[in-house]
Amino acid sequence: MIYLKDILYKVPIEKTIGVTAVAINNLHFDSRKIELNDVFVAIRGSLSDGHDYIKMAAEKGALAIICESLPELIINGITYVQVADSNKALALMAANYFENPSDSLKLIGVTGTNGKTTISSLLYDLFKAAGYETGLLSTVKIMVGEKEFPATHTTPDPLTINSYLRKMVDAGVEFCFMEVSSHGIHQKRTEGLHFAGGIFTNLSHDHLDYHKDFKEYRDVKKTFFDQLPKSAFALTNADDKNGPVMLQNTNARTYTYALKTYADYKGQILENQFNGLLLKINNNELWVKLIGAFNAYNMLAIYGTADLLGLETIEVLQLMSNLESVAGRFQYVVSEEMNITAIVDYAHTPDALKNVLQTINSIRTGNEELITVVGCGGDRDAAKRPKMGNIAASLSTKVIFTSDNPRSEDPEAIIHQIEAGVPPEHFKRTLSITDRKQAIKTACSMANRNDIILVAGKGHETYQEINGERFEFNDLEIVSEFITALKK
Repeated sequence: MIYLKDILYKVPIEKTIGVTAVAINNLHFDSRKIELNDVFVAIRGSLSDGHDYIKMAAEKGALAIICESLPELIINGITYVQVADSNKALALMAANYFENPSDSLKLIGVTGTNGKTTISSLLYDLFKAAGYETGLLSTVKIMVGEKEFPATHTTPDPLTINSYLRKMVDAGVEFCFMEVSSHGIHQKRTEGLHFAGGIFTNLSHDHLDYHKDFKEYRDVKKTFFDQLPKSAFALTNADDKNGPVMLQNTNARTYTYALKTYADYKGQILENQFNGLLLKINNNELWVKLIGAFNAYNMLAIYGTADLLGLETIEVLQLMSNLESVAGRFQYVVSEEMNITAIVDYAHTPDALKNVLQTINSIRTGNEELITVVGCGGDRDAAKRPKMGNIAASLSTKVIFTSDNPRSEDPEAIIHQIEAGVPPEHFKRTLSITDRKQAIKTACSMANRNDIILVAGKGHETYQEINGERFEFNDLEIVSEFITALKK
């Protein structure tokens, strides 16, 4: 039996009306899910305010209401708890409701603009291969040991996080690797979680539709490290100018990784080819199947984390050499007939697109065309669109601008905004095809022997979102179909 007073442990309370020594059933922030004797937490969201649904929750049988503003109508028999921050209250209550599962395993959070999915996913793969029961909370999927569950958000809501962490603990999971987004930190979804470590990847232009400016975006990321306990470690990218900032106020033990500067985990790229990287990490050489400087940083973060969690160096190096690329992250297929390489990558920020294109350009001989297909999502940060256009046109030999996930926006209007960033000297390299499938088909038909095609922006996604509907769409399947059909 769970009591309201127990799940309110550590929640800063401003006022209580009614009794808290009552047994409750479930905890919800969606009034539609409320049943008899449940607790409803009223959250102020960007699209709706949970306080508008307090009356509905009461009518459906809520035993307690957690809110920032008390309603005018106070109903006898219902307990009202006024809090300063409903998001924080929900996170703390969710942790308490599921008996604080993060205390019973080693939870590692990965935050930054790019690399979160690759690092968390490959750490999951590495620790699983090392024989540990392991969990994963990522953009691509949720793993409880060997069981896979679909992911809906980079950082889920606190109830989802803690329910899966509880499943992990019950399944004997020892390590869990979790993506931590700026939205998740800002909305207090990670409050009440006990992290054994935090990893910072890098910071570049993203989510400025949500955050007021870059400084706020950076400072939100920093609060994750500010809140780490003394028992945790904080591992940061010393080559990123914001890397040291993350460590300024943390209580955790601090460590660094870098390719260019001195660091605890120092790396060097010895060879960079389409089939992998030859790296030196702290004087140990290893071959990995991933490609590009950005993946060298990911490998350093993985190596450092495995070391800090107590794995033996030789074992870590052996396991790293077997790691495969994550779905939608520099996945590539080569046509046998024409030797055309098609690469699919999730690059949907200016920095990520630049990284991928620079990586391809550093490997190719220069005799091949590099044909890029790229768009930008609708209802998201519009300021990055011309930057994406500039980067794509400047670093490719040919570019096709197309639709991504337009959502509620006009895809052609989005494309015009991308085109606005193209330097005049590169106009002739570009064309625009709104239909994404047709754009990919055109790129394939333009390709000659040995050319390279990059399809960027959607990566692992298996759908295209248009006006509130999701239509089946898989970049890798589509580009594979078209290039394998090409004949000499």
